Amino acid sequence: MNLPNKLTLARVCAIPVFLIFMLMPESVMPVMTSRIISLVIFIAAALTDTLDGYIARSRNLVTDFGKFMDPLADKLLVISAMICFVERNTVPAYIIIIIVAREFAISGFRLVAAEKKVVIAASMWGKVKTVVQMVFCGFFIVDLDVAAINVIEQILMYAALVLTIVSLIDYFVKNKHIIAEATK
Repeated sequence: MNLPNKLTLARVCAIPVFLIFMLMPESVMPVMTSRIISLVIFIAAALTDTLDGYIARSRNLVTDFGKFMDPLADKLLVISAMICFVERNTVPAYIIIIIVAREFAISGFRLVAAEKKVVIAASMWGKVKTVVQMVFCGFFIVDLDVAAINVIEQILMYAALVLTIVSLIDYFVKNKHIIAEATK
């Protein structure tokens, strides 16, 4: 197994540890301590996404495993954090449901395309969506109760929602021929 794939697997393995600290009861650890540890784990995991892609492309180590697992690892990390926000009652469930539904839709769409030997690469909108979602998650992981930060959190939350919808539409519009073929 090459280094980029090991980094991807490390990101997946970091998720349960992240979740333990995200959902740590205050009786076990002070809230801010567990949130900061969660944030550090989340940032480290998110950075492996950039690092594994860079190494894979620059050293010609791109594999089918990496093409499949890298975006899946990103989705698992971000969605895990977002579900915790619903659990903590800091983000409305409908926003997370829309984001998760988009991820399932695009993953399913990619599987249909793969059957037709078509690779659907990440679009610019998809990449921007991922970055905004990760920044959104970073703010909500710590969730400081400061008025100015609360405004930034709300802007990031709705920006992530809008970009999720825009990127979904973009994928379907750019690849409508695949949908047309698959529904024949």
